[in-house]
Amino acid sequence: MSDDTPAEPVHTELVHYEVAGRLATLTLDSPHNRNALSRQLVTELFAHLEAASSDPDVKVVLIRATGRVFCSGADLAEAASGGMEEGARRIVDLQRLIVTMDEPVVTRVHGAVRAGGIGIVAASDVAIAADDATFALTEVKLGLAAAIISLTVHHRMSPRAASLTTLGGEVFGGSAAASYGLVTKAVPAESLDDEVARVCASLATGAVQGLRESKRILNRDLVASIDAHGDELAALSARLFASEEARVAMTEFLARKT
Repeated sequence: MSDDTPAEPVHTELVHYEVAGRLATLTLDSPHNRNALSRQLVTELFAHLEAASSDPDVKVVLIRATGRVFCSGADLAEAASGGMEEGARRIVDLQRLIVTMDEPVVTRVHGAVRAGGIGIVAASDVAIAADDATFALTEVKLGLAAAIISLTVHHRMSPRAASLTTLGGEVFGGSAAASYGLVTKAVPAESLDDEVARVCASLATGAVQGLRESKRILNRDLVASIDAHGDELAALSARLFASEEARVAMTEFLARKT
């Protein structure tokens, strides 16, 4: 007699967590949607960041990704089918967590970084990019706005650079990202891992109290801005995602991708 009971769905982890010495490494690994900020990925990333922050042995946190794309931004398939109200609020909370956790957060940036993925880069305390990495605030092309990520992006980038990249939506490289203030520095791709390791090791020499209090001073104004405007911008983002103009643009975009 056969067992017709449906098999339990296999849960595939989208963010891997590893601690080695004083460094916690979080790796985005969601190749099916180019490391997009799906509900599952954001939930796992959030949980691992909290785990790192509560581990007394961790002094530095590194965010990295597998594949050719660091992060493609919001999961447009989810947004097109279920809206973005909860998702937008969650990404605001994710940026706030990165900014407020006691440990310095370093992001290793390679490949393509788009839209919401740039919010993770901007929220990080230090971002090291390959010079052949590419960035684009593509929201404007889809009838959207870089709303929730403006909280961190505008804190890092110069106003002129923010205007150019947000209104134009064009692709720019790692060296431009460094000159705009979005990343700390851009290095040749073959030197990226060595430079990230060097920076993480250097940060780990700081005293726990010194790192904590220095980060609080550095990010004080950014935290105040997130708390003052986060709800408003999350609501704006959800409204734009739900608009007819954006829905048509996202549907056409997804059709081209498939």
